[in-house]
Amino acid sequence: MLAEQNYRLSSHDGQAFADYLTLRRVQPHFANARWVRNALDRARLRQADRHVAAGVVRIDDLSVIEAADIRASRVFDAPRLVDPIVRTVS
Repeated sequence: MLAEQNYRLSSHDGQAFADYLTLRRVQPHFANARWVRNALDRARLRQADRHVAAGVVRIDDLSVIEAADIRASRVFDAPRLVDPIVRTVS
């Protein structure tokens, strides 16, 4: 989805987005591809806000989504249920 719009995740963002999906999948109203598309749209908006705040941006940076753009989601603020026996997020 990102490549179609000339974006890419930075080298550190694969894990951030995987964590994001893991947390979101267990929340109500998860809708698979539609939700992923909306999540990426929000990450691009946070990326744009980050660039505006920085003031000066290299052209190569305009197409890169950073971990901070993903981890700024409120999904990471939501309380998580942890199974004490298997120690996994549910």
